[in-house]
Amino acid sequence: MKNLKKELKEKIIENLNLEDLEVSDIGDDDILFGDGLGLDSIDALELIVILDKDYGIKLTDPKQGKSIFQSINTMAKYISENRS
Repeated sequence: MKNLKKELKEKIIENLNLEDLEVSDIGDDDILFGDGLGLDSIDALELIVILDKDYGIKLTDPKQGKSIFQSINTMAKYISENRS
């Protein structure tokens, strides 16, 4: 799970063009949206693409993303339970 969390942080930094951040800047429990990391709805779409392309997980309910994308921990847990 530790490797998955590091991988997710790297993908978020790369795919969302967050060049100012390092993997070590993102805590496993940091809130990703709003006052946390500051991601927005466009970034959420990018995260959905990452889940589909890299982990074979298709999100069909947008409301589902809200709980999955709370933090690195919630994303990693969801991926480990649902990857194909």
